[in-house]
Amino acid sequence: MSVLAVIPCLNEAEHLDGLLTQMLGDQTYTKLVVADGGSDDGSLAIIAQHQARDPRLKLLDNPDRIQSAGINRAVAQYGDGMDWLVRIDAHCLYPDNYGAQLIAIAERENADAVVVPMVTRGNEGWQKATAIAQNSALGTGGSAHRHLSKGQWVDHGHHALMRVEAFKQLGGYCEQMPCNEDAEFDVRQTKEGLRIWLDPAPAITYFPRKSLGALARQYFRYGTGRARTVRRHKVRMKLRQLIPVGIFCALCAVPLAFLHPIFAAPAALWALACLAYGVWAGIKAGGGGMAMLSGIPAMIMHASWGAGFTAEWLGNRAGDRPKYGLQDEPGDTRV
Repeated sequence: MSVLAVIPCLNEAEHLDGLLTQMLGDQTYTKLVVADGGSDDGSLAIIAQHQARDPRLKLLDNPDRIQSAGINRAVAQYGDGMDWLVRIDAHCLYPDNYGAQLIAIAERENADAVVVPMVTRGNEGWQKATAIAQNSALGTGGSAHRHLSKGQWVDHGHHALMRVEAFKQLGGYCEQMPCNEDAEFDVRQTKEGLRIWLDPAPAITYFPRKSLGALARQYFRYGTGRARTVRRHKVRMKLRQLIPVGIFCALCAVPLAFLHPIFAAPAALWALACLAYGVWAGIKAGGGGMAMLSGIPAMIMHASWGAGFTAEWLGNRAGDRPKYGLQDEPGDTRV
């Protein structure tokens, strides 16, 4: 079984040394490619040190700087003859023998792809508050891959393992997506009858943004990406995706409160509910201080996602034509 693992990377020196040590300790990987988007924080020196010790490690330049393009380039250059593709994000913690676990799960379930839950962890400050929000129903709307639960067939999850043949025939990731490229790819997978299995055993730990501004920009991009996926594939919106759009509309109505206070009522009720839920979630998580403020990051996530979705839906059609990294015009994608 030949396995290609790809790590999209941009200035991840804080995490990269430990991550490479762990992943190169897993003999499952035939090649491990770091697709670097122009790091200038010492990441390249760390990669060079590990390359000197293990020839399986390759460094690939990713001038487009986005994850989707980096993974596409790695598959185009190193994917021939490979059976499986493992996606590894540099800003996460992984269980030992991650690749071996994923392949064992795929073979056991006869799955075409395996996705994993992502549990968020924050160390201090707003990162801690954000982690509590993202681990709660308030922050994620009950999304299956954001919580630990039983194994199940799903239509989307955090990407971990895919068949290289299917990835190539589907054209790879769409590079018109600022993010949400994994969800857009999963729409194409399921349309072709490919089956995606979510398994809790190899769950990963994710560290959220440390500032509220960075969080807002991240979720604006999430909303933008989802709008492109919905418009391109005519997929039905879930309730947890419709609610942030409604919240953004409610916020837009607040300036009309000078005409009548009723215009501000929906946004005010939403804000109070978020703040109260945030206090409850902080107490439930066993934290004090910043943990009690988890409702604030949740509000930023809701409003930013809704703003990104609305702005993209109403104003930008540039992303409507897909740009697949491995095929500009994918033909019959059945595998």
